Amino acid sequence: MSAKYDIAVIGGGPGGYVAAIRAAQLGKKVVCIEKRGSLGGTCLNVGCIPSKALLHSSEKYEEVTESFAEHGIKVEKFKLDLKAMMARKDKVVSDLCNGIEFLFKKNKVDYVKGSAKFKDKQTLEVTVGKKKEIITADRIIIATGSEVTDVPGIKIDEKQIVSSTGALELSKVPKTMIVIGGGYIGLELGSVWRRLGAKVTVVEYMDRITPNMDKELGSTLMKILQKQGVEFKLGTKVMSAKTSDKGVILEIEPAAGGKKEKLNADVVLVSVGRKPYTEGLGLEAAGVELNDRGQIVTDKHFQTNIDSVFAIGDVTEGPMLAHKAEEEGVAVAEHLTGKYGHVNYGIIPSVAYTWPEVASVGASEEELKNAGIAYKVGKFPFMANSRARAVGETDGFVKILADKEKDRVLGVHIIGPDAGTLIAQAAAVMEFGASSEDIARTCHAHPTLNEAVKEAALAVDKRALHA
Repeated sequence: MSAKYDIAVIGGGPGGYVAAIRAAQLGKKVVCIEKRGSLGGTCLNVGCIPSKALLHSSEKYEEVTESFAEHGIKVEKFKLDLKAMMARKDKVVSDLCNGIEFLFKKNKVDYVKGSAKFKDKQTLEVTVGKKKEIITADRIIIATGSEVTDVPGIKIDEKQIVSSTGALELSKVPKTMIVIGGGYIGLELGSVWRRLGAKVTVVEYMDRITPNMDKELGSTLMKILQKQGVEFKLGTKVMSAKTSDKGVILEIEPAAGGKKEKLNADVVLVSVGRKPYTEGLGLEAAGVELNDRGQIVTDKHFQTNIDSVFAIGDVTEGPMLAHKAEEEGVAVAEHLTGKYGHVNYGIIPSVAYTWPEVASVGASEEELKNAGIAYKVGKFPFMANSRARAVGETDGFVKILADKEKDRVLGVHIIGPDAGTLIAQAAAVMEFGASSEDIARTCHAHPTLNEAVKEAALAVDKRALHA
């Protein structure tokens, strides 16, 4: 069998399926090829969505165990039904996957469940079960995403030594869990299992967690997680891991060298980052160029060194974030249909869905200092926000960084309740080049958590009203 299209998209994750839908909306004949068997990519199937479902469920469980009493709610008998919790998570995932298939049908995007491989720059050989199909297209978009980065000498079995995928499927709550890596994913999944009863220790090679986060936010987050019961071993290197019927034994030593020691755990989660997924694509047949980090090299219009091949999302340079891939999916589709596709990479929010949440957009203080940019700081604590007090979520603060002379907002950093939602206001105003005064002069509803953003903007000029 063979078929001809205007645009073929390899990969049905957030970047790929959005690119396919948008290109179809703009009148192109489009096919999306996805080998997983379900759309949504890592994000929907084994990443963002199932982890957030478990985070939410575990938060509710901890509310019963830790905070219901102070609200006057007494619960005498309750127990964890992990099987039901996992079933809810799986239903959320399947419903959303089916929803994307519906969107494909609605927008007349052809969907092929198979594995694609380049034969040349406009031809793909797609393996569908035991059959092979040939698909040709004027333009091909690579959106194959990323996969888990391994740690040398540590074999992931998804039972005792797990990746983020295995950590979403544990059949029982481990008594002890070690998380290798102090990044967003490890901290989120570690938070899930700590709330459900595991003793969690995070081992991080660097001397701080979340190294790409504004340093003050990262430091505050670590202190809060320590209060919650998470232990940290920073500046520590994992040398080996051995499994047995009794669990996993890790051998660790200081990153700078020194005395070795051993740690025991029921489950070890390896969470040291992700790498571009290009395996089996046959990029050499098309002549597509990779950089030394295994990323596909593209120009500002997402075009590779081959005129008919484009790439977006985790497989290219930049933050490995689903929303970044989605923006690029829209932009590349619009570019390929004669419109102006554009992504503002300076205003892409990042969020850690721990509790409290941590969210940032724009430059950190460290980045501004390194660039020699003079700036002003405005901070406001949630402890002084009336809504945060009312709901009992007072940890954290909002920090706004503004240009010292022009007052333009350069970065916003939030650690606190619903920070991932609050950051959207910051991203919107920064997109329009707003000043901190613009935020300060905007009326915010009372009582809301958003008022903390306004107060932080007022604090840039030392005129906060409630702190």
